[in-house]
Amino acid sequence: MSKSNRKVIITCAVTGAVHTPTMSEYLPLTPDQIAEQSIEAVEAGASILHLHARDPNDGRPSPDPALFKQFIPRIAEATDAVINITTGGSTRMTLEERLAFPLLAKPEMCSLNMGSMNFSIHPVARKITEWKYDWEKPFVEGMEDLIFRNTFKDIAYILKTLGDEGTRFELECYDVGHLYNLAYFVDEGLIKPPFFIQSIYGILGGMGPDPENMAMMRTVADRLFGRDAYEFSILGAGRHQMHLLTMGAIMGGNVRVGLEDSIYLGKGVKAKSNAEQVRKIRHILEELSFEIATPAEAREILQLKGKDKVTY
Repeated sequence: MSKSNRKVIITCAVTGAVHTPTMSEYLPLTPDQIAEQSIEAVEAGASILHLHARDPNDGRPSPDPALFKQFIPRIAEATDAVINITTGGSTRMTLEERLAFPLLAKPEMCSLNMGSMNFSIHPVARKITEWKYDWEKPFVEGMEDLIFRNTFKDIAYILKTLGDEGTRFELECYDVGHLYNLAYFVDEGLIKPPFFIQSIYGILGGMGPDPENMAMMRTVADRLFGRDAYEFSILGAGRHQMHLLTMGAIMGGNVRVGLEDSIYLGKGVKAKSNAEQVRKIRHILEELSFEIATPAEAREILQLKGKDKVTY
């Protein structure tokens, strides 16, 4: 059963490092675009913003702290949102590059992939005949022969360095084994409740977008941690976004939308902004009589340190 009187946390993943400029003209690439779309997403109902940076010249993913500094403080000044900085970056970044800005910023939250894995959208390249920038095609096709690396040693290092600063984590679990990895770090004393488990469906290399997989992840998490120790959240990639999120909320979960996860609003209709997706899932949830958590309520639910204790 879901927790009574709960409020649903909406996370918005604004730009990511997977989709490329050719795939959507609405994907925010410059610091101004990322800031503007983030602020609009919060106004629409998102309480957490999951953020990456991009090179404003051609939209390629970038770990450069100087780029993060051009939009993070602006978002923090304009909103009360929980700012969640990626530690995943992209498959082409080293661990040192991925952590360059988080270690400077000491944010309230960071994402943390709970294991190494194949992670690819390389079949998408077959459908595109003209690319806006030269880097895009080899970037997408090259995913076929790349691994997203997060070894046990990598994860422990991230948990120790950022965790010592009071940062908590969006624990990204792409398969059931990632829950067992999480349990290992709980046993090691490196992660303490409440955990924020972001379960992910529909990525090639991870779990498929089947409702049965969502039920399995929930059952395993309950068995490993107990329902009161964690908050469950759902990410449905691509066309699977809205229906999986709706089902997940009914099962007691929180939700994540954003152009990082899907560039569409509905079948064949591109989302013109992150806020469009936030407004859509908010409307669905409120029609089902769910209440949406404010940033302050999300901080309380997840026991975050507060935006006054960050350094960006």
